[in-house]
Amino acid sequence: MNLQETLCESVKKAVKSIYNVAISSVEFQATRKEFPGDITIVVFSMLREVKGNPTQIGEQIGQFLKDNLDVVTGYNVVKGFLNVEINEAYYLNFFNNMAQKHNFGFVTPNEEAKAIMVEYSSPNTNKPLHLGHIRNNLLGYSVSEILKASGKKVYKTQIINDRGIHICKSMLAWERFGNGETPESSGLKGDKLVGNYYVKFDKEYKKEIEVLINQGKTETKAKQEAPILIEAQNMLLKWEAGDEAVVALWNKMNGWVYSGFETTYQNLGVDFDKLYYESETYLLGKEFVAEGLKTGIFYKKEDGSVWCDLTDEGLDEKIVLRADGTAVYMTQDIGTAIQRVKDYPDVGGMVYTVGNEQDYHFQVLFLILKKLGFDWAKNLFHLSYGMVDLPSGKMKSREGTVVDADDLMQDMTDTAEEISNELGKLDGYSENDKQDLYKTIGLGALKYYILKVDPKKRILFDPKESVDFQGNTGPFIQYTYARIQAILRKADFKYSEPITTISLHEKERDLIKHIELFPEVIQNAATNHSPALIANYIYDLVKGFNSFYQNVSILGADSENEKVFRVQLSQSVARIIKNGFGLLGIRVPERM
Repeated sequence: MNLQETLCESVKKAVKSIYNVAISSVEFQATRKEFPGDITIVVFSMLREVKGNPTQIGEQIGQFLKDNLDVVTGYNVVKGFLNVEINEAYYLNFFNNMAQKHNFGFVTPNEEAKAIMVEYSSPNTNKPLHLGHIRNNLLGYSVSEILKASGKKVYKTQIINDRGIHICKSMLAWERFGNGETPESSGLKGDKLVGNYYVKFDKEYKKEIEVLINQGKTETKAKQEAPILIEAQNMLLKWEAGDEAVVALWNKMNGWVYSGFETTYQNLGVDFDKLYYESETYLLGKEFVAEGLKTGIFYKKEDGSVWCDLTDEGLDEKIVLRADGTAVYMTQDIGTAIQRVKDYPDVGGMVYTVGNEQDYHFQVLFLILKKLGFDWAKNLFHLSYGMVDLPSGKMKSREGTVVDADDLMQDMTDTAEEISNELGKLDGYSENDKQDLYKTIGLGALKYYILKVDPKKRILFDPKESVDFQGNTGPFIQYTYARIQAILRKADFKYSEPITTISLHEKERDLIKHIELFPEVIQNAATNHSPALIANYIYDLVKGFNSFYQNVSILGADSENEKVFRVQLSQSVARIIKNGFGLLGIRVPERM
């Protein structure tokens, strides 16, 4: 048991013994610096169940803890807050046990337990990945890693939107204006090449609309009757009918895009266990609509369309099948969720990483799946996140004003190179080592800046600010890690044996207390699907280490025991930085 669990159990015993009341929970918080103590028990939260004066209650519980727990050496009560003092032996014992565990805080997944499937990325094959996709990918990947660290078995997946009118727009524009251009002939990544033709389609479409308006058509009619749009719609009908030439073109251009995506994913450092394609899933779900019609979950309107009435649950009516019998997105998502559990029978829940504009869609999807009687439907979660803005404003794919993911990653690497060269600390690095370091710093800056923010919040992304070597940034934390590695390289003595007798400096004690929180932070981050909890924990740990570094001599300590212990403490902090950053998909450099 950790300290909180030990204290929680004893506080409950104290309340039962003194007041004959069984309290359900105990609330803890950090002790304020102006008062003595290592951890604070909030007495106010007990007053719902324990009647009396909070100061008196705190005094009686404090005395009980001191009398019955060896680790408690003293206490004080300040306005309903019980500050508990813990003996040094507890912290030393905890530290020596923790220091032996290279994955401290991580829980090994139980292979027998139900797995969680996390969906993220899920791009369209008519354009390259952009800044919005970067937030999606970083969130989905990080949440997957955090869930694994918390003891869950995880499958990472995406559904690639590889069909529909938007795909046909790129195909038609390439067919009409491409002159046989390929990624090889143009030197462009395949996804960028295809994205250029999506932009080209939009330009030509706007020209045709203008011509039609000048001929007297209304804007609405012009948009509907533009020849290039009608041709794209016909191409989609041909694809759905299996037209050989259209399907061959679709396969060729999608192949270019997948190759481009794979390069981007590798550079970003994300991966997947299973890929689903909309072209293979868009017909799924119809059989379950038919089943739901029989059981009364769905109903049919006079025009033949099928609906689900969710008004009793505070939502509206939702169409699940059009009058002509074709599926809508909801039908497809119902079928895909069910198919995933068929493919992976051990899946007992799913996380969908999708922007907050789809909040309502997922409310409806989860409710329909529950109504269909799937037990795992109660374990579905929409990892809803806010958009990413830039100082220059919003992005639009069809107008070609998006911030391309590859370009952004390269810009971040270039910025890291520029700042690193200004700082001038790279003597003795080979050119390859330098390039690897620039990428580690640049991508670390990008990932940390995005992941340190609560997923629900909108982000204004400032590339220059993110690469600052001071403040709450990735490079600041990476620099601290590299500083610790330099200390370890200079330690020319053995420091593997635990130190059992030493008087702890206040800064050492503070660091150990912060380290002890790491397992709880992982569990909270998993429960809340929030990498921000990990990011900000690591930042606070680094601030604590830097305060320790500035106030306590490590390699120049007075005694051998102090020297060994402080190197061990530094090493443990570095390990948690590395493991914590690993959960965010961020690498740490050995030197900077």
